[in-house]
Amino acid sequence: MSETLTLPALPPGTGVGESLNAYLAAVRRIPLLTAEEEHDLAVRYRNEGDLKAAQKLVLSNLRFVVYIARGYNGYGLPLGDLIQEGNLGLMKAVKRFDPAQGVRLISFAIYWIRSEIHEFILRNWRIVRVATTKAQRKLFFNLRRRTNRWIGLDREKREALAREFGTSPEEVETMHVRLSGGDVSYDADPEEAAGETAPAPALYLAAEGSDPAEAVAEEEDGRQGHEALNHALVALDPRSRDIIEKRWLAPEKATLQDLAAKHGVSAERIRQIEAQALRRLRQPLLAAGL
Repeated sequence: MSETLTLPALPPGTGVGESLNAYLAAVRRIPLLTAEEEHDLAVRYRNEGDLKAAQKLVLSNLRFVVYIARGYNGYGLPLGDLIQEGNLGLMKAVKRFDPAQGVRLISFAIYWIRSEIHEFILRNWRIVRVATTKAQRKLFFNLRRRTNRWIGLDREKREALAREFGTSPEEVETMHVRLSGGDVSYDADPEEAAGETAPAPALYLAAEGSDPAEAVAEEEDGRQGHEALNHALVALDPRSRDIIEKRWLAPEKATLQDLAAKHGVSAERIRQIEAQALRRLRQPLLAAGL
C-alpha cells in the first residue's frame, strides 16, 4: 500500500529546517475525520480495497504521527526520519484495521507507529557521536591506546594529553568518558524491567498510556487560541494593545503606574482603557470557542 499513497513531501534526514516546517504546516491543514467518516472509509478499504479511502485514513492521521515522533527527539536522530518511520507504521495499521472492533484508528495504530519508530532507533541509535572536530578525531583514535597505559585520568594527565592533541583538558575528559562507556541494550531483560531504575531505553521512551489524539487536540486548541487572540489584538488601537500586552501577556507584568507614566495619563485612565479593551477582546474570543 505504501507505494500507492501520496503523502506530503518529507525529505530524508530532514531536521528542523524549512522543509520540515512546510511538511508540518501541510499536515495541520489536512482535516480530521469524524468517527462516522473514519468508519465508512475503513469499511470501503477493507471490503472493496478502495485505495483512495485508505489514503484519506492515512492523511487524516499524519498529525498524530508527528506528535508521537516528537516523543523520541532525545536520541540524536532527525525528526523527519522518525516521522517517516511512524508514517510507515500508520500505513501498516490502516492495512490491518478492522472497523468492526468499534475503536478509532489512531487508538489501534499507536502500536504500529511506535513499533516502526522503535525499530528505526534500534537500527541507528548510538549514545554519542564521539568525534566531530579534527582535534577530537585525533584524540579519539589515540586516547584509548594512551589510557591503556595510563589507568585513569588525573588532572596532570588530562592537561598533558590536551597539549599533545591540541584540545582542552575538558574535551580529553569527555572523550575518555565516552570511550569508557559500553553500549546499552535497547531492550530490558525481565530483571531490569522489574526494577525502578532500569537503564534500558525501551523503558523510558514515550509513555504508552498517552493518547495522541487528545494531545493533538489540545495542541490544536492552543494554536487556534493564539491565532484568535492575535487577530483580536490587531483590531485594538495601538495604546490599548500595548496596555493589554504589558498587563496580561508580558513575562513581567507592568503596573498601572508604569503605563500611566509611559502614555502620559493617570493610572485610573489606564485602568479604564484596560477594561474597555478586555470587553472588546471577549467577543471575538468567545466566537472562536475560547
